[in-house]
Amino acid sequence: MTPVAPVFRHYDREALDREYNNRGKVPGYSEYLGRWPAQSERTRAELPTRLDVRYGSAAGETLDVVLPPSSRRSSAPIQLFIHGGYWMLLDKRDFSFVARAFHDAGVAVVVINYTLLPSVSLDELVRQCRAAIAWTYRNAGTFGGDPTRLFVSGHSAGGHLTAMAAATDWRAFAGLPADTIKGGCGISGLYDLEPIWLSYLNDTLRLTPDEAGRNSPILLTPPPLGAASPAGR
Repeated sequence: MTPVAPVFRHYDREALDREYNNRGKVPGYSEYLGRWPAQSERTRAELPTRLDVRYGSAAGETLDVVLPPSSRRSSAPIQLFIHGGYWMLLDKRDFSFVARAFHDAGVAVVVINYTLLPSVSLDELVRQCRAAIAWTYRNAGTFGGDPTRLFVSGHSAGGHLTAMAAATDWRAFAGLPADTIKGGCGISGLYDLEPIWLSYLNDTLRLTPDEAGRNSPILLTPPPLGAASPAGR
């Protein structure tokens, strides 16, 4: 038998595809995924919200705000959450449930939506998430949030987007303070996109090698807090 040439490190294409096929690797995947919409619908019914708030003109540029408790609506920390789905699946409404623990702690929660690939490029998707963060900073006072205590988290593709936010030069991007984001947590994030564009996922995502490279957080360095960069990263 002729050996199959590797496409990324020691992985051939078939092995690489298996590594990124979450549905195939996690027994009961659909059961877990199916819980999120119901839990999120209950969260929206039980907690005070502002839904489908526009932060830009594109169809996907909306966000949901889960308001802090009424006693904290002048100085609440803000937790932004960016959903996953390999940049091409799911919606903010599937993730409202993440607000429950934060709400009980007196935190305002903003769940970001974005236009899914391949309808836009990954460059544009990253720009949209940055724009949502900038909108939140500028409009925090309208929902009782404190813009000086803004944190970002995300799962899977959202973890990648959280890391891209951390590598953003906020002065260059939106004229905001260099330390706009005070902290972040990428949960099971994707930080090196080279294996993504080499795998079956790219049949849908349509990333180019250059696009994957400039959007790989592992290759980026956060700008110094005292400096601005024209690159916007």
